[in-house]
Amino acid sequence: MNDLNDPIQNPENYKFGILYFNRKDSRYIVPKRTASTGWTINFARPRTYIVIFLVALIIIYFQK
Repeated sequence: MNDLNDPIQNPENYKFGILYFNRKDSRYIVPKRTASTGWTINFARPRTYIVIFLVALIIIYFQK
């Protein structure tokens, strides 16, 4: 699937070439450009940063 109309395939929706950032896409978790390589998160969604922060806190908490 190399259709540039697909937001995941459009290189303009990536910051630094690796971080998916698309305000028009309402999904928080999206497949990577090559779907068989997994999933990534949409950094344009504000809740994404909250989830990253909470996961980091959980990791830090259980390191003790």
